[in-house]
Amino acid sequence: MIQSEVKLEKETVLEHIDSLIENLAQIKDDTGEFLLNFDGLVVDDKSWHVWNWPQGVGLYGIYNLYKLTKNEKALKTVNEWFEARFKEGVPPKNVNTMAPFLTLAYMYEDTREQTYVPYLEKWADWVMYDMPRTKENGLQHMTYGPPNTEQLWDDTLMMTVLPLAKIGQLLNKPEYIEEAKRQFLIHTKYLCDPKTGLWFHGWTFEGNHNFANALWGRGNCWITIAIPEIIEMLDLKEGDFFREFLLENMNRQVETLAEHQHESGLWHTLIDDPDSYLEASATAGFAYGILKAVRKRYIDKKYGEVARQAIQGVVSEINEDGAVQKVSVGTGMGDSKEFYKEINTTTMPYGQSLAVLCLTEYLHTYI
Repeated sequence: MIQSEVKLEKETVLEHIDSLIENLAQIKDDTGEFLLNFDGLVVDDKSWHVWNWPQGVGLYGIYNLYKLTKNEKALKTVNEWFEARFKEGVPPKNVNTMAPFLTLAYMYEDTREQTYVPYLEKWADWVMYDMPRTKENGLQHMTYGPPNTEQLWDDTLMMTVLPLAKIGQLLNKPEYIEEAKRQFLIHTKYLCDPKTGLWFHGWTFEGNHNFANALWGRGNCWITIAIPEIIEMLDLKEGDFFREFLLENMNRQVETLAEHQHESGLWHTLIDDPDSYLEASATAGFAYGILKAVRKRYIDKKYGEVARQAIQGVVSEINEDGAVQKVSVGTGMGDSKEFYKEINTTTMPYGQSLAVLCLTEYLHTYI
């Protein structure tokens, strides 16, 4: 664990958040370099004006900023995004396009805007009853690309299960909440490495293995985020079995993360492999989850310094345009560890999105 104390000025943090949001709201793929083509279905994985998971994470961070600071520009950014996307028409349903519904659910909780309800109802109903399943009823990680038959991925808990739980809470659907709990349990069963407490990127029931056994950074960060989120969301009390189970797993993960943190504050894209490159988006996710878990007293406060070092590392990667550097591009399931080492890095919207999320959480340290 890195021991040196760091503390950023509050105004510096706010300036970084503002530049990150400015970048997000304007980012687009002008060259087509980051367009993904799945048998004729073209998916834009970079631009802000599409409905997908990078934007979903960004919306959640920006809306958290609004709730904490009442920043009207942040609220306007979120409202304008949803208004434009609803006008265009919602996309096909999958794991990743479910991600923006976490923010929409919190917006509904705060505003009771009734036009949101049909969307919340229909998409959560689809997850419950029509989304493809694996053996043991896991939510199959279906995206725009291959169906990923019989596969469980880390990402699903963040992108689909959290929205399902929140919608269940708001619409008085306890069965949705119970389903969300079950998904956390089955994903933990097959993705959490008992040796390290870190998480494998994926599992397949076709062959019963964890692919490359990759302890991939960004995949792990979704878990570090999702565990404190679901505990807070459901207001799970001390002694609740589900809360205790999740926190036992999170403590193991964070303990190992602390051991592998680079002196820069960043983590390697393969957490346990120092020969893999340092990666900023995963670091931002770890910073958010650890900071929040410390603030909520879910984990030992000693890990707050790990998170603060991570914040410093992320800030050092924000360039003058408000873009986060050292971010790996969209990463499918790898069949070797070399696959992850060879993934390119660039500036991607989820770099900015995760940075907004962690820096907004960091604002709590000034209160």
